[in-house]
Amino acid sequence: MRSDRIVITGIGLTSPIGNGLAEMRDNLLGMRSNIQQIDIRYMGKVPAGVCEFDEKQYMSRRHLRVCTRAGSISVYCAHEAIADAGLILDQLPKDRIGVYLGITEHGNVETENEVFAISQYDYDVRYWTHHHNPRTVANNPAGEVTINMGITGPHYTIGAACAAGNAGLIQGLQMLRLGEVDMALAGGVSESIRSFGIFAGFKSQGALADHVDPNKASRPFDKDRNGIVVSEGGCIFVLERLDSALARGARIYGEIAGYAMNSDAKDHVLPDANQQMLCMRKCLANAGMRAEDIDLVNTHATSTPAGDVQECQAVRSVFGSSDRTYINNTKSYIGHAMGAAGALELAGNLPSFEDGMIHPSINVDHLDPECELPRLIINRPEKANEGVRTIFNNSFGMLGINSALIVKKFDKP
Repeated sequence: MRSDRIVITGIGLTSPIGNGLAEMRDNLLGMRSNIQQIDIRYMGKVPAGVCEFDEKQYMSRRHLRVCTRAGSISVYCAHEAIADAGLILDQLPKDRIGVYLGITEHGNVETENEVFAISQYDYDVRYWTHHHNPRTVANNPAGEVTINMGITGPHYTIGAACAAGNAGLIQGLQMLRLGEVDMALAGGVSESIRSFGIFAGFKSQGALADHVDPNKASRPFDKDRNGIVVSEGGCIFVLERLDSALARGARIYGEIAGYAMNSDAKDHVLPDANQQMLCMRKCLANAGMRAEDIDLVNTHATSTPAGDVQECQAVRSVFGSSDRTYINNTKSYIGHAMGAAGALELAGNLPSFEDGMIHPSINVDHLDPECELPRLIINRPEKANEGVRTIFNNSFGMLGINSALIVKKFDKP
């Protein structure tokens, strides 16, 4: 594999707190979350993070009737990323663009809806849509992008549970270094709030958040946290080799400096602090860095009682001795965007390279003693004393899959 330096030159996103990085960042620093109560079939009202963007901006009505919610999120984010990178799609060699999107699950929504629909007709399968199969194949979100944008390079999704956002970026980087593509649209997407099964599953595990105020339901590190707020969303990055980005005078958000993935190999649901710690150390080694070289760690912390404690143990063991590493969390604003979580959370922190500000984890009314961490930023933004030059992004998922990614500030030569 080649050792090309890979940089981020474009970002397209939709999140519960805004479309586009500027709007999302403004709400993060302003400590404004946006969690709503929505109606879920068989369950009633539950807190959830909902995205509001113009689906018709890049898709025809006909295409929208055929595609999935995850597909429309992907198409929107991909177009926004290309535009943000200062590129004109029709001037690009489309056979040299790859699309690599992390997902937690795909197809649940469409199948659930079809089963419910035919239940109204005594389960007569004549009423089953012929669009079901292309809607539910795992590569659907990435494939929707290629169809909409005319991209003929490789596309696929990476099923990595809630580590998927990082996994999409890692795959894009690797394909660029392999020389398979010259540009990658990489990140993660999720349509999870459209599936009652996701909510019911977390409810049955005792891991679904509940609070009288939906905007306080997601509260990582708080002593009274009681579970996950399920959200939808998407974030796609334009990744390029550094020499290509420099040749066209591109704005560079940051350079991917290191990455790692590993597995707990222990439990279907419960995380393992030791393997998370080893994943983080492996990521530092891949980047040739020490813990003291990291300015900001974005935690995965989902607001579950056990999960937050396990990650805090791992983070403490890796970064506890560093006197310059700040720690924050983004899910308290947007909930858990599943396959999109890692990518969205990384994006929200990237402006720290320019403004030096660390957005806090909010809704921490009573910090859990087991979640106390040195330099944990809670309830108010903080200016980094020496600025921010490196961001460490944690993202973990069910079946014990762990991922970590380091992005560093790019200094023009």
